[in-house]
Amino acid sequence: MAARSPVRTTGIAALLALSLAACGRDGGETTPPERGDRAVARVDGKTVWVSDVKREAVAQGLIGEGEPLDPSSDLFRQMTDEVIDQKLLAAEAVRRKLDKDPVAQRRLAAARDRVLGDMLVERTVSDAVTESNIRGLYEEQQKLARRSEEVRARQIVLATPAEAEQVKKLLGAGASFEALAMERSRDAATRFNGGDLGYFTTDVMPEPYEAALKGAKKGQLVGPIPVEGGFALVRVEDVREEQPIALDAARPQIVRFLTYDRIRDLLEKLRAKAKVEPLIKPEAGVKKPVPPADAPKAPAAPAVAPPSKGAAS
Repeated sequence: MAARSPVRTTGIAALLALSLAACGRDGGETTPPERGDRAVARVDGKTVWVSDVKREAVAQGLIGEGEPLDPSSDLFRQMTDEVIDQKLLAAEAVRRKLDKDPVAQRRLAAARDRVLGDMLVERTVSDAVTESNIRGLYEEQQKLARRSEEVRARQIVLATPAEAEQVKKLLGAGASFEALAMERSRDAATRFNGGDLGYFTTDVMPEPYEAALKGAKKGQLVGPIPVEGGFALVRVEDVREEQPIALDAARPQIVRFLTYDRIRDLLEKLRAKAKVEPLIKPEAGVKKPVPPADAPKAPAAPAVAPPSKGAAS
């Protein structure tokens, strides 16, 4: 066994271990609590399972929910030691009848409420976040999405209008746009890729670009345009209908929406059925705290549309 890590006496995992011990869980069972589970240790006749160790690693944020944890790894051995420590601490607390203390019982009840609430949320979310629901919302948003025209362009940024006109003449004589961009452009972000701005809708570009490129056709050379850092010559490489975001790219946003929407719906229904009586009312004249500007807003239906293009890619 690896060197034992310092005992952790706080956190949900320790509290839950104490709660289970206080509730009189036998723990000496030989039947795996989860399918494919394996016993890794036995503490005074009580079995420690692989699932117990993984749950501790998840509780500490060391692995994500559902991520594997190699039983031969140092992390697994460390977590096993900590689960054993928790079981020993919980058993000793019960031996000293700390679980009978009114404060302890309230803390145990709070831990039980939290765990059961988390389990209900997990079950609710698993029912909501299905592949069918993800695809359904994605397709619905695609039907509602309003797509505009997007442009692919290259640019060369020059210091003065005279220099821009000189380069424009070179382009008219057949010089390579990409080569001149690498040699002459002042824009460090696009210079070394031949001035390529990628695909973008003109509304995400600075105003001078938007005005100059509105209605531009494929192959057209526009400029010089007065821009930040100089004067830009822009060649339109392609014009097409704005492409929808792919399902895989939209998936995280859709999952978040389905999760928040289902949890909010569950809580609204539970509150509607329950009798909740606030016993402490705000003092007269005391304003409600104003949330910070970056506080998360109530979730709304995700606009499953092309990702934000604050800068051309």
